[in-house]
Amino acid sequence: MEAMNQKSLERVVSQRALQMGSSFPCQICVVGFLCGVCLATLFLAALTSFGSFDFNGISFSMGASSASSPWNSSSDAINCKLKLKETERWFNSQRSTMETDNERVSLLHLVWGALLTESVHEEREFLLKFGLNRSSVPNAPHLENCKLSAYINMRLDTRAENESFPPWTNRKGLLDMYPASTAKEQLGSPRHRPISEGVYPPWITGSDEENYPLTRKVQRDIWVHQHPPNCWDPNVRFLVADWERLPGFGIGAQIAGMCGLLAIAINEKRVLVTNYYNRADHDGCKGSSRSSWSCYFLPETSQECRDRAFELMDNKEALEKGIITTKDNYSSKQIWAGRAPRVWGDPWSYLQPTTEINGTLIAYHRKMDRRWWRAQAVRYLMRFLTEYTCGLLNVARHAAFGKEAAKMVLTGLPREWPNVEVANNSRSDIEDFVWSSHRPWIPRPMLSMHVRMGDKACEMKVVEFEKYMLLADRIRKHFPHLNSIWLSTEMQEVVDKSKLYPHWNFYYTNVTRQVGNMTMAIYEASLGRETSTNYPLVNFLMATDSDFFIGALGSTWCFLIDGMRNTGGKVMSGYLSVNKDRFW
Repeated sequence: MEAMNQKSLERVVSQRALQMGSSFPCQICVVGFLCGVCLATLFLAALTSFGSFDFNGISFSMGASSASSPWNSSSDAINCKLKLKETERWFNSQRSTMETDNERVSLLHLVWGALLTESVHEEREFLLKFGLNRSSVPNAPHLENCKLSAYINMRLDTRAENESFPPWTNRKGLLDMYPASTAKEQLGSPRHRPISEGVYPPWITGSDEENYPLTRKVQRDIWVHQHPPNCWDPNVRFLVADWERLPGFGIGAQIAGMCGLLAIAINEKRVLVTNYYNRADHDGCKGSSRSSWSCYFLPETSQECRDRAFELMDNKEALEKGIITTKDNYSSKQIWAGRAPRVWGDPWSYLQPTTEINGTLIAYHRKMDRRWWRAQAVRYLMRFLTEYTCGLLNVARHAAFGKEAAKMVLTGLPREWPNVEVANNSRSDIEDFVWSSHRPWIPRPMLSMHVRMGDKACEMKVVEFEKYMLLADRIRKHFPHLNSIWLSTEMQEVVDKSKLYPHWNFYYTNVTRQVGNMTMAIYEASLGRETSTNYPLVNFLMATDSDFFIGALGSTWCFLIDGMRNTGGKVMSGYLSVNKDRFW
């Protein structure tokens, strides 16, 4: 038994030594050690070529029993020189291999970046420059096919002809479009007919237990409410509202205000129609989507209802009779602190306590109805991304994870790539109809952290970055494989401090951040409207897709992220907050 234990120990030590030996720093140390041994041998060989030598006046002699002959010493020196040259050649080959691998990673990263351009001409020119063609470029796992995604989203948000719902079947993604194999399937298969009873919208992921109570039913009912079959029916009434644009109102406040207006619309049985959105008033939003929420997310109602509502806006009688109302018909209190819809009872009374503040789970607070309703409202308003928003996320993921993705993909390609064609690059049905529904790759598990500081101190208790990291370490104690953080912050100081935590991998958008004290309004103005809108929305969506989240519930932005996560299958991931909402 003792012999077996000894062999096991030797095997473990050997394996560990092999792992250590394969690392580049260790290889450098070995080369240095060998060089030192060879230099010492050469030095001794030189000494032993003579019988004696002096050192500071002291004479040392080598007796016959201990001194080697000059011939033997020279032979050792020659052997050492040969070994040194072999080691040097090996080291150079290793370095050359590493440089080649890095060049391949950089090339693939550049090629994927070029494919993000909307110009086919630019894409072709770039590929020709490196002697590549489209078929030789491997798939980028972290990028989404935005045109296909936009097509699917629009299809799932449009009522099918003579049907009560869009094609919300029990098949996910493109599977309901898979061609039937037999005439019987074509005529009689239930998969080609939307399920009228019990059908739920496809933008909700996870089970009922992984979302806020009644999320599936509520999302379906809101969609039905916002998409009447006949928008010209005289019984259909409307509430038309611009997005809030008072100075100092951030994106979070704008969304929270629209959540309140959606509650009013449901309580009054009106269809909410959003109008001017100042943050989309920039050159990135093209055509009719400029100055509209529909630049970033699919509209809150159908185009038919929008057309009808704007037609009624010019009708004085419709305004007088209340067929159509505007934001001016309601007080600030009604919009910001109004009654949450009671259509579904009081599902907020049985929210699962999965939010922790100061080591304690929050089982109850005074605004549970508002928290539940805002979660439902923001989920509906952001239910489907547009092609433009999908593209923004692609750019952000490529900048943050692109090189990691390239390293990962290259391990499965021939070492000669890109000088050889990628074998069998044709796609199969399972790729087109099944795997196409998978979300783009990101390093998982991922922790999202939103650190809000600056002028937010006038509204809530501001906490230093170090406390956020203490909470991150707590999560990692339970999930030791967690080492990636998506950092969202407007403060350069926070980004700088993240470098003090080398045992974490931090990712963040490449944008100019605040230095010193500056109001959010001045900071956003310095970025310009397009950047100051796009990068926060990217951070918001990355946070909702992450596995864990740390934030500050005193921030409306974090409050809304929490709502999106709790209606996106993330309830049981929990939420560690550094403070509580100021109205609780």
